[in-house]
This record gives sequence, C-alpha cells and structure tokens, in this order.
Amino acid sequence: MPTVITTDRIILRTWRPEDLDEMAAINDDSRVMRYFPSRRTRQETLTFLEQQNQQFAERNHAYFAAERITDGRLLGFVGLSHQSYEAPFTPCVDIGWRLHPDAWGKGYATEGALACLQFAREELKLKKVVAVTPHSNLPSVAVMRRIGMKEAGLFDHPGISGESPLNPCVWWSIEW
Repeated sequence: MPTVITTDRIILRTWRPEDLDEMAAINDDSRVMRYFPSRRTRQETLTFLEQQNQQFAERNHAYFAAERITDGRLLGFVGLSHQSYEAPFTPCVDIGWRLHPDAWGKGYATEGALACLQFAREELKLKKVVAVTPHSNLPSVAVMRRIGMKEAGLFDHPGISGESPLNPCVWWSIEW
C-alpha cells in the first residue's frame, strides 16, 4: 500500500491488513475514545480501515495510518476524510487524528496534521479544511490552534445523542 506523506518522524500511508490488531486496540482504549460516543469493536475497526482505503482510491485522501519511521510502529491515524453528515459546514474535508496514548504529547498529531494541510492545499487543491471535536476535547483543540485553524462555531453533532455531554461540538476551519 502506498506511502502518501512522509514527515521527519512519521509516514502517513494507506492501511495494511497487519494494522488491524493495533488499530483495534487503539479504538477499544477508553482513554483514546473518551471524546467519542463509544469505543469501536474489531469489526468496526476493520470496516473503518476498508472505508479509508476505498476513500483514498476514490478521492486521493483518507485518515491515513500513522507509522513511526524509527521503529515502524503504528501510532494510530492522521489524515483527511470527506464528511457529508448534516452540519453547517458539510459537505467538507475534515482533518482528524487518533493516536495511541503512548504517542500523546510528542507532537505527532501536530506534525502529521500540518503535513496533511500542506497536502490538502498543494496536492488536492482544496480551498478549505475543517476539524470537529466535542467542545470539551481540549487536547484536540490545542492541536487545531497549533496548526493554524480558527474556531468557526458550535453545533450538535448528528452522530451524538443530544443529551450527551459530548455535545455541543465545535468546528474549526482553515482556508487558503
């Protein structure tokens, strides 16, 4: 599967079958999934990986597998994904990341996201990219700030129950 983006420390690439176990463990970690309605099963993770590879084949972007260069370890994902759920900013291309807790606080999300924004602007010729998170997800908000995004507004995410403490969500954007 192709490498799409390489930074100083990580490779962003399409998904391989051998990524399933590690990504399933990340998706089942309560610390990682704290800002999501639920953890993901192994089957849901497999479906996600297949969908991302399909999206790459169709659109030349996806939430990419993030692999550390020094040891080949899968850290999680960083990438771009088409979103079409009902929201004030959709349809759009979203930038997102989900990393193993051992990779937190080391700048991988910021490094990968900056590379993805450059890819979106230069290769995909996009004019705008958005990011979405529950308003309480301060670590992701910090990454959004570091990569130059601006807060654009609050909304109730249609994939999250209205009574959930995860709503409202905040969306951020960057335009060129």
